[in-house]
Amino acid sequence: MMAVATLLTSATSCIKEIDPQTSYATVEQVGNAPGVLDNAVNAITATMCGHFPLEGNNGRLRDMGYPSLIIQRDVMGQDVVYPYLNWFSAQYTCQTLGPSYIYCQFPWSYYYKWIKSCNEVISMAGENPDAKQMPAAGIALAWRAFFYMDLARLYASKPYAVDKNAETVPYVAAGASVASLSNNPRATNEQIWGYILDDLDKAEKYLEGYTRTDKTGPDKSVVYGLKARAYLEMENWSEAKKYAKLAQAGYTVMTQDEYIDRETGFNTPNDAWMLCMQYKADDPAILENDADTSWGSNMCIEMDPKKSGCGYAANYGQPFLIDRHLYETIPATDCRKKCYVDFAIDNLPSSAAKIEALAAYSDHPDWILNTGTVIEGYKKVGGLELKFRTAGGEAGRANQYVGFVVAVPLMRVEEMYLIEAEAAGMLDQSEGIQLLTAFGKMRDSNYEYGTHGSDAYYNGSTGQFRNEVWWQRRVEFWGEGLATFDIKRLQKGIIRSYAGTNHVDGYQWNVESTPQWMNFCIVQTETNYNTACTNNPDPIAPEGNSAPYVW
Repeated sequence: MMAVATLLTSATSCIKEIDPQTSYATVEQVGNAPGVLDNAVNAITATMCGHFPLEGNNGRLRDMGYPSLIIQRDVMGQDVVYPYLNWFSAQYTCQTLGPSYIYCQFPWSYYYKWIKSCNEVISMAGENPDAKQMPAAGIALAWRAFFYMDLARLYASKPYAVDKNAETVPYVAAGASVASLSNNPRATNEQIWGYILDDLDKAEKYLEGYTRTDKTGPDKSVVYGLKARAYLEMENWSEAKKYAKLAQAGYTVMTQDEYIDRETGFNTPNDAWMLCMQYKADDPAILENDADTSWGSNMCIEMDPKKSGCGYAANYGQPFLIDRHLYETIPATDCRKKCYVDFAIDNLPSSAAKIEALAAYSDHPDWILNTGTVIEGYKKVGGLELKFRTAGGEAGRANQYVGFVVAVPLMRVEEMYLIEAEAAGMLDQSEGIQLLTAFGKMRDSNYEYGTHGSDAYYNGSTGQFRNEVWWQRRVEFWGEGLATFDIKRLQKGIIRSYAGTNHVDGYQWNVESTPQWMNFCIVQTETNYNTACTNNPDPIAPEGNSAPYVW
């Protein structure tokens, strides 16, 4: 977590002037050197995808950067089912998540490595960056806010709106001394969200007039989106509504055809995507280990089993499924239902009949049947997802080195529409219902408010309106890493045990309150060396299946 800017040896050749009193370049000199600041900005996200940031092992699927964190968060709840327990089984089964296990090391090391890179850029740019340095500083501040926002939501035992004094994580500022890191207590919710908003205020100022070349880095619209997320978490409804609306400018909601497009569905940035990651053909995660240590290997199931034969999801029997109950709550007229294979197909009498039915989802229905039948212990196709499509058309489906070179969304404008609706509804429920209904009809022309929030399971402190918003978020952003954040924010439980469940036997849990395992533990090495840092309790998994819930 060392936050002091360190100059790489390769950068010294760019320095125009060296202080004669020292043998090293000052931070100010580094910031003014041609190209160095830009390189430092690029370094912030260099290992977010396509690399192996922690273990450096191309055979360990868990070590694939931010895409791994998306999966880890989503399998902790109920909406994403993991039928073959392997790389992400610890999170799905709540096993070995205590501070002495490596699963604690991944998020901790990832986030603080990226924050350190942000701090280096911020230090280089200085307290008052000039016009040329402002975009770099703004990008670093926006990313730092993004990372701390994740950390705050993952490690806080209670959300901001419930307890402002709940502890989150130690905050490391740019220029922090090494000595200070050994006595750095966890910031409270109030403190860390204050830091986050301070960063975003500066980023908004510094990114004024900045035009980015692609969506793998933030601009001012993304800063607005991050502010909307922050104020939603803090339940500052007027500000959440304001910034969610501002963030929408220049973007359009995905059409129904775009949502289910067999070639570009959720693998290519479009006019709805605000921020994303992009794999590159020369990334280690693509070139090494048959490209299996990648997001595409996990999420793209359309890979030719004869020409490629690769992919954990497509051919190794380890895909992710949608929770059966969530699937069944999606009306047939909702375009998003077409992203998931109908469970009824498993009841068809022959493989030929199943392949015929699967043609509604893929140009290669026989591959989809193969994907389901090789899942050990499941051997079905019901619930398979085709939201995240293989890239590169037929060439990509035959060659994982092309097919897995995909983009991964981090923020879409649809989230801003739903934040605006939720915030508006908490100020004036009639307006919120109007906005939510308008959004729902973009996905289902038959949508009517009041059909997804009245079940006893959803009732509770949030009430029907917010449950309706939550349902939309669960369906809209399935597999995009928002599930755990929403469960914690809304103080929801999870339901995996019910008649017809497709969750794994032994882990069909019903938990009425927010699961303890969603409060991440801080890795033990941090608390060993940072004497002021406390920790969350070791998570304890429920014992055996719960009695089936009756909907």
